[in-house]
Amino acid sequence: MPPVPVEASNHYLFNETNHELHGVNGMNTNIVQDKKKKSLKYIEDVTMNADEVQQRVLVEILSSSAHVEYLQRHGLDGRTDKETYKKVMPVVTYEDLKPDIDRIANGDNSPILCSKPISEFLTSSGTSGGERKLMPTIEDELERKTLFYSLQMHVMDQCVPGLDKGKGMYFLFIKSEAKTPGGLLARPVLTSYYKSSHFKDRKHDHDLYINYTSPNETIFCLDSYQSMYSQLLCGLCQNEEVLRVGAVFASGFIRAIKFLEKHWVSLCNDIRTGTIYDKITDPSVREAVMKILKPNPKLAAFIEVECKKESWKGIIKRLWPNTKYIDVIVTGTMSQYIPILDNYSNGLPLVCTMYGSSECYFGINLNPLCDPAEVSYTLIPTMAYFEFLPLIKINGQTNSISNLQEHIVDLVDVELGQEYELVVTTYAGLYRYRVGDILRVAGFKNKAPQFTFVCRKNVVLSIDADKTDEVELQNAVKNGANHLAKFGATLTEYTSCANTSTIPGHYVLYWEINMHNNQTTIPASVFEECCLALEESLNSVYRQGRVSESIGPLEIKVVENGTFDKLMDFAISMGASINQYKTPRCVKYAPIVELLNSKVVSCYSSPQCPNWVPGQKGWCTLE
Repeated sequence: MPPVPVEASNHYLFNETNHELHGVNGMNTNIVQDKKKKSLKYIEDVTMNADEVQQRVLVEILSSSAHVEYLQRHGLDGRTDKETYKKVMPVVTYEDLKPDIDRIANGDNSPILCSKPISEFLTSSGTSGGERKLMPTIEDELERKTLFYSLQMHVMDQCVPGLDKGKGMYFLFIKSEAKTPGGLLARPVLTSYYKSSHFKDRKHDHDLYINYTSPNETIFCLDSYQSMYSQLLCGLCQNEEVLRVGAVFASGFIRAIKFLEKHWVSLCNDIRTGTIYDKITDPSVREAVMKILKPNPKLAAFIEVECKKESWKGIIKRLWPNTKYIDVIVTGTMSQYIPILDNYSNGLPLVCTMYGSSECYFGINLNPLCDPAEVSYTLIPTMAYFEFLPLIKINGQTNSISNLQEHIVDLVDVELGQEYELVVTTYAGLYRYRVGDILRVAGFKNKAPQFTFVCRKNVVLSIDADKTDEVELQNAVKNGANHLAKFGATLTEYTSCANTSTIPGHYVLYWEINMHNNQTTIPASVFEECCLALEESLNSVYRQGRVSESIGPLEIKVVENGTFDKLMDFAISMGASINQYKTPRCVKYAPIVELLNSKVVSCYSSPQCPNWVPGQKGWCTLE
């Protein structure tokens, strides 16, 4: 099979699809099947010729940005061959690029990272300074993302036929936007996509795979209560048409079900009478919902009977009887939510369809009905130029730039079973950028590797989109514990866990405290101040999650003196070396969590949300 030209590979399917969309009034089975065949052939072609496609992607990226300042600075001098690129261009982190990104954010329009204009910034996880990372993007990336969604949907339809015959009930939300001092938008990647014309102007009658129960107006409502309520209402009204349900993260979908538990009486009343709860005040939301909502006493009675039952086991299949699967991310830290999803769904398949980030969209799950523990993603070679740092080299003696560059390997050269850190070169101006994701090679699709997501590098705590590493946690704990000093108390030891038994989940800190004056009692209000100080010290992604109620209030549990000695004894009894033992800063193993909880003497929670505003310090916010 001949190599797929890169200049065609990113666009031929998209352009063919566009032609069909504009040339046909309504969809028919032949067109649906034709589009699916093209998607599957595209995947077959680019994975069969992965090495050639990757080389051409690199040439295309480097030739289009040959004269940008960043490449010139490192001496690439217009060359596009892989050997020179690997020799002269360093492997970098966000901190290395931050000065250039700040220049663009502050209004420098010269071609610093990319020859094409930076259209906006996509905000990623927080930096050590507590601000979100700013990932540059260009208009062309929206076409690649649209193609990507099309590919994964046609893969899904191959495994679960007939998805075009019904609707998806997805709980989708946008987040607040900011403007950089230079006037560019800065917003999360999914907010950017949802507000793009590719999503907003999609035609349901032309592509039934993207036919959702939620009107755009309900998705675009920034009030999380009104958005969730109206999306649930629309999903319930169309319950017989729903074939798939989901959200981005497992935690978000569970939050929707918990919301339903709390508000089903009002929702049933709306469906029974054909009116909308008066707390839904957004005019555009009310107007959009009223196009769907009609008085339906029979449906309201059915929902009421199901929701009144003592057990909510299988509630998803009971209320939406034609649902075939749940589409949520349950890999990595989200795997902690699998048991509660299984309970609510009565064992419906949990599907992880794709793998991407603010930097780039990476891979598709070609076996979406597999067990969540076996999910792997086939990296699509046309999305970016991919390289991989062997993990053993990162943690060992080769953790330096010069040695890293010696050991880095290409997409087709990774080894089965080996773990790597992902490195990308993108069309939008990231060159040999360390994404921070750790992946394990699980197999191959033709010549393209398939990866299991292992973890986010250095992350110890995560509930939703937040990612807190050990250094950040340590600094936050230090700031929180400072409030104890005036009572003659010090924090002697601590650890943490992500508690997902509550919805939303929340961080728990276990503190062992030394009271230098045994007569002193520390008021509960002081521990609450400690909780809030901790939260104020965490990154903006965490703080936004608290404000938007996707993360619950941080909790401090004070444990008996000697608890951490018992924790060490337990670890040693399980085989740990007494010479090498150090207190884990995050615990997940159930017996250890049970041990800690058995020693708790008092509990305190943050009394309010930490401060958060869109953007970064000194930026203006959007009205």
